[in-house]
Amino acid sequence: MQKDNGWEMINKSQNLKLPPKARLAKGGKTKNLRIEEIISVVLANRGIKTKKEKEEFLNPDLSKVTPDSVGIDSKQLSLSLVRIKKAIENQEQIVVFGDYDVDGICGAAILWETLDSLGAKVLPYIPHRVEEGYGLSKVGISNLIRSTSSGQISNVKLIITVDNGIVANDAVEFAKKHLIDVIITDHHVAKAELPKAFAIVHTTKLCGAGVAYLLSQAIFNFQFSISNKMPGDHLALVALATVADLVPLVGANRTLLKFGLEELRKTERPGLLALFEEAGIDKETIDTYEIGHVIAPRLNAMGRLESAMDSLRLLCTKDKQRAKKLALMLGSVNRERQMVTQDSVAHAKSHVMENKLHDKKLLFVVHESYNPGVIGLVAGKLVEEFYRPAIVLSKGEKYTKASARSIAGFNMVEFIRSASEFLVDAGGHPMAAGFTVETEKIEDLKKKLEEMAEKLLGDESFVRKVRIDMELPFSFIGTELYEALEKLSPFGMANPKPVFLTKKVVIEDMRLVGADGKHVKLKVKSGKAEFEAIAFGMGEKSSKFQIGDEIDVVYTIEEEVWNGNKRLQLKIKDAML
Repeated sequence: MQKDNGWEMINKSQNLKLPPKARLAKGGKTKNLRIEEIISVVLANRGIKTKKEKEEFLNPDLSKVTPDSVGIDSKQLSLSLVRIKKAIENQEQIVVFGDYDVDGICGAAILWETLDSLGAKVLPYIPHRVEEGYGLSKVGISNLIRSTSSGQISNVKLIITVDNGIVANDAVEFAKKHLIDVIITDHHVAKAELPKAFAIVHTTKLCGAGVAYLLSQAIFNFQFSISNKMPGDHLALVALATVADLVPLVGANRTLLKFGLEELRKTERPGLLALFEEAGIDKETIDTYEIGHVIAPRLNAMGRLESAMDSLRLLCTKDKQRAKKLALMLGSVNRERQMVTQDSVAHAKSHVMENKLHDKKLLFVVHESYNPGVIGLVAGKLVEEFYRPAIVLSKGEKYTKASARSIAGFNMVEFIRSASEFLVDAGGHPMAAGFTVETEKIEDLKKKLEEMAEKLLGDESFVRKVRIDMELPFSFIGTELYEALEKLSPFGMANPKPVFLTKKVVIEDMRLVGADGKHVKLKVKSGKAEFEAIAFGMGEKSSKFQIGDEIDVVYTIEEEVWNGNKRLQLKIKDAML
């Protein structure tokens, strides 16, 4: 059995085994099992064991999230503050150079609003995905310079990047040749040689917007002669970015998200309110699901198919009518994005099946019809379907863009960079990365990456796994336990919803639900305790079971609200006879 960060890894649909600490419900101890013990086991599985660690996790303190606490270099931060103060006092033109995803958009909004509130001469800039590519680039800087000559932007002296720049060595040199200083704020994995920027504010412990937020706080507190009120609800934007960028929800990230959700549920930003209305969600109940599956896709859609500047305008506008128009536009473009993605996913899956690529250890799919804005989503769907690391390329005439998604335990950005001799550029995270390659070198790159994957990945890497916190009798499931578990939220990367196992429960009722019967609705019973349960995506597997069967179930505990009434429901993650 494999272990990963203190978790016992359970092979999905195979015999389930549990670590010793998860056996509190066995050996006649069930009568003495307390909710506190259950919570302790769940926390221990997340590496939170000491009294101090538990206290900090359950009672996060925003004042403890500082640049020092997340590893930002204090000297580099000081350099950036001095340079920014000079730019504000001398009314130099500053450009906040963001990125076209939620993280970069939210971070750019935070930094732009902060500088603007302090009287800076500042404009935001989001590169075009297709025309300029990712991050700070020579093309993007050239566009700024051309704007300068045409009078749209006058005499840029300082560029501050957000959520990009840590690998933009050439672009920084290009900026310096044009007498433009660059301050990099980023959270992506750096290369061995850092860009020779004026200053680098960098940590991999936060999302890009989180880094921008800490810099903004530092700027505002840097004894500027202009005294003003700090712009509000920036933590709400950090919350959006933290969830959308899939950063681990532990430590500072969890703290920022917890307080950010509180701000988001109270936000009065016209753009966000309009977006909530367009999406049909209740502001006061927004959580990580609504951010990840409803809000973020709409904000991301513009950068995938159009211009992400409109998403930034939505976040920053104070005009309710403009906000409504922008929200409707984002909703429309998102629906278009969904259709484009569906077509590309269907094509990519068909290509994998027809060419039996699912037998390989790396999925490498190339086609000229793929929109560069959705290839990351396509790669994610291939991983979901075939559980192989996936690289999807949008083939161009001279250059080809690629996005990659990984599986647990496989560092994708390091893997890609090991073939750097074939790449124009590359960057990202262990689980998600992207790169550009000259089209004529695609086949050489493919051969190199496939050979490396064969060496690095064993058959055990491709076994889907379910992580189980502990075995639990149905008799212990109730409102009190549910509320205690909810105190461990917000849930997400590195802090998933607690997962439990109960053996030998009886299927009292079972029926298929949803489009094409993809899901299963069940009623399951153990002893005197009986619960409604839902198993999403397990319609095909349900044919193995019958009413009256005894099964082992792996599940999370959810609260279902129907007609104003609340009841507990189990969300089945796996089940077996």
